Amino acid sequence: MKLQPDQSDAPTITGYGPGWVGVGPEKITHSVIIGCHGEKIPWAARFEDLGPEHFEVLAALPVEVVIFGSGARLRFPKPAWLASLGARRIGIETMDSAAACRTYNILAQEGRQVAVALIVDVVS
Repeated sequence: MKLQPDQSDAPTITGYGPGWVGVGPEKITHSVIIGCHGEKIPWAARFEDLGPEHFEVLAALPVEVVIFGSGARLRFPKPAWLASLGARRIGIETMDSAAACRTYNILAQEGRQVAVALIVDVVS
């Protein structure tokens, strides 16, 4: 019986809080896409800045599912923005950014082809 977890080369989200997300030892203070293949791509600064072009970036990634973290509260993207993901048969799940971080870690450690797109709310 195997008791230790599988090892994965995917980046792990090591922490998150208002205005930041930790990836390994790095602290990121802007909205970001984190992919299971090591991608860390700056993304739309705020939810209000999102448009279809932001989801086209996600559709170009070699993944089967995208976890969308909409910030501190749950907000859904417009269905028209998701057309590029649907065309590539990439699933998308929306949740607040804290839940998205946890879900990404679970799926990435299982070896799934996953990315998380996080809105990191600016703290004033």
